[in-house]
Amino acid sequence: MKIDKYVFKRQEIKYKLTSAQYATVLQEVNKHLSVDEYGETTIQSLYYDTDTWLLIRNSIEKPVYKEKIRARSYGLATPDKEVFLELKKKCEKVVFKRRISLKEKELAPFFNMGICVEKGQIEREIRYFCQFYGGLKPAMLLLYDRTAYHDYKLGTDLRITFDRNIRYRTECLDLCSGFDGTPLLPNGEIMMEIKTVGAYPMWLVHLLNGNRIYKTSFSKYGTAYQMEMQAQNKQQNKYIFTEEKAV
Repeated sequence: MKIDKYVFKRQEIKYKLTSAQYATVLQEVNKHLSVDEYGETTIQSLYYDTDTWLLIRNSIEKPVYKEKIRARSYGLATPDKEVFLELKKKCEKVVFKRRISLKEKELAPFFNMGICVEKGQIEREIRYFCQFYGGLKPAMLLLYDRTAYHDYKLGTDLRITFDRNIRYRTECLDLCSGFDGTPLLPNGEIMMEIKTVGAYPMWLVHLLNGNRIYKTSFSKYGTAYQMEMQAQNKQQNKYIFTEEKAV
């Protein structure tokens, strides 16, 4: 089955794994699936938002329908490297993704409406999204080391990804400035995502049940946003306390 890399419609179910669970799961996954052509890749996802963080604040309220926009690079980008600008929507647990490819150096002009990359209907949808919300700018960069597996033997749409060393930053918000960031999960925790349109194969059902691995609600961007707000509030409270003490 040929997978369209620009349009996606599927369920994406997330699971947090301990180091021990990850070792067990990986051993079984290797029996049934193959590592995709990218192997292990450091993925960068640059999220755009308004000055008031409107998109992510709406998202963490868990509405029936939510949407985000991000630029994604597989590995460290350079100005002339291909990256993807992706519109991600979720409605009643089904994820829809529409994306276009462009050069990294074209991202800023695109958001400033300075260039047209002529990508047809998907570009028009993304432009409408940007115009609707207005003033979108880089807000947060998420980074993680990913290994992705797919069903090469049977050719189904099943895909399983393992994300390690998930981190974020709110400075140096571009895809060319390195892989530094603040850790998002405790050491050793792995985020697994199972992506599919259809039902899980029985070997996967038995694997999850037998190891007491349960789905979880987890948003990298949402979690990073909440951590950042807590850190800012803590710093602000510390400043107020210091000022009051000085008085």
